[in-house]
Amino acid sequence: KSPQPIMARPLLKIHRYFRRKPIRFFSFILLYLTAGSLVFLHSGFSSDTSTTGASGSGRDPLISEGGGGTGAGSSTSDALGLLGRVFKETRRVPRRFGPPWMKENGAQDAPEGRNTKHIGCYIDDTQKRALRGVSFFDYKKMTVFRCQDNCAEICSLWISTFGAECYCGHKIQAPNVSESECNMECKGEKSNLCGGPNRLSIYRLELSQESARRYGSAIFKGCFKRPDNVTLALPASAVIKNMSVDKCVDMCTEKEFSLAALAGEKCHCGFPTPLFTLHEREDEELCLQHCAGEDFESCGNNDFFVVYQTQVQDNRCMDRRFLPTRSKHLVALASFPGAGNTWARHLIELATGYYTGSYYFDGSLYNKGFKGERDHWRSGRTICIKTHESGKKEIEAFDASILMIRNPYKALMAEFNRKYGGHIGFASQAHWRGKEWPEFVKNYAPWWASHTLDWLKYGKTVQVVHFEDLKRDLFSELKGMVIFLGLEVSEDRLLCVEGQKDGNFKRSGLRKLEYDPYTPEMCATIDGLIKTVDTALRKRNLSGVPEKYRPR
Repeated sequence: KSPQPIMARPLLKIHRYFRRKPIRFFSFILLYLTAGSLVFLHSGFSSDTSTTGASGSGRDPLISEGGGGTGAGSSTSDALGLLGRVFKETRRVPRRFGPPWMKENGAQDAPEGRNTKHIGCYIDDTQKRALRGVSFFDYKKMTVFRCQDNCAEICSLWISTFGAECYCGHKIQAPNVSESECNMECKGEKSNLCGGPNRLSIYRLELSQESARRYGSAIFKGCFKRPDNVTLALPASAVIKNMSVDKCVDMCTEKEFSLAALAGEKCHCGFPTPLFTLHEREDEELCLQHCAGEDFESCGNNDFFVVYQTQVQDNRCMDRRFLPTRSKHLVALASFPGAGNTWARHLIELATGYYTGSYYFDGSLYNKGFKGERDHWRSGRTICIKTHESGKKEIEAFDASILMIRNPYKALMAEFNRKYGGHIGFASQAHWRGKEWPEFVKNYAPWWASHTLDWLKYGKTVQVVHFEDLKRDLFSELKGMVIFLGLEVSEDRLLCVEGQKDGNFKRSGLRKLEYDPYTPEMCATIDGLIKTVDTALRKRNLSGVPEKYRPR
């Protein structure tokens, strides 16, 4: 018998070892697979996200973490229920180096309707974060405004220790230190600082009036003058010891009111009514009185109230039904796809109490509560009928129409997202960067113009509603739509609609393109179409397209 080769002897011993101890063999395999998985995850985090987007994988490099992020010592409930800070400080807070909110961020790519103010540099403790909200990270492209865009519904935001992490929150729970200690550049923006070792650069997010500022689950509505008859306007009230926004919101939620109004030590609860419409917003400086129970919050005073909308649903506009008698008068709710037709249907149903119908059938809309979706569009049981159709024959089938028009730059992107991502989803990066987007713009942009021109030409009675005007002044525009539909206006219902205007089909702001998808050639074509539509509207003595459209 020939001797075994020297190299084979160790292998033979290993083989005999695992045959005698099979459980050790499986343990070895498990450790091997675990090590391989860790290597794979590390390579995924380290890879260049720009290459990923260009290759068409569609993976979004910005990842959301619901539990407070790496090393955060807070629960999910803490992350979702943080306290709000929505007013400017008027005095120095202890342990602050330099006045707060004095340095304006001068970057040019700030999202519309938002502005950031640098507050200062703060100590970070991994066991007890300065802000304990939802976190995001991007090891290649993190910038102040990328963080800002993902904290759009929260009052303040910060960039973490190593310049690649973003945490959102309301309440700062750490002392302020010298600015020189926050000296690390942002990973994706060298001109801005993103904290330092165990230090955080904190920015405050200020939103325009049309943007939502949140306090946990409550929505900040603004500063308002005390109503003339406060007892009638806001029927429930109480004096609260050590007043805070949290305590007033909780009280009004328990009493099942949709509004919480803070007036110093007193908390008022109620609903929007003609006595307290929330339409005449005051300067926030008039409400700058700090809460007794929370120094970072403002509780208003006896003359000017700080108002929040609670999670309580206002049921005054939630009842909906089919028309009591069938109508032979067919009214179209016409729009180019992506122009806000579904949103307009939601508003009309709440404002009138009647279901809207559709020229088509969409099961997802039916399941979301649009019960008129199943009716034939000629049934006569709905208050108006959604349609994207254009052309003489289709238009003349209706006796009247509400024509929704939206900025084509916005409408095209909204429809592209719907086509490839669903009603509230998003198209992937692969679709945006691939051949689908240029082909889509080429085919759909001319349709945006021809759709409006056809309805203006062949429509029997047409009321034009611009999406931008409806968004800016919902009460007045929706009131005009209700009158056009031949119904009596209920101001209480309209005020109720204002508090529930978004519905179930609003896209989240968490995924937005970081570049302009329109090429110069596309812009030249679309700008020409805007001019054509603007001219057609003015020839019919209608107002032209809104100023928010590209310069004409």
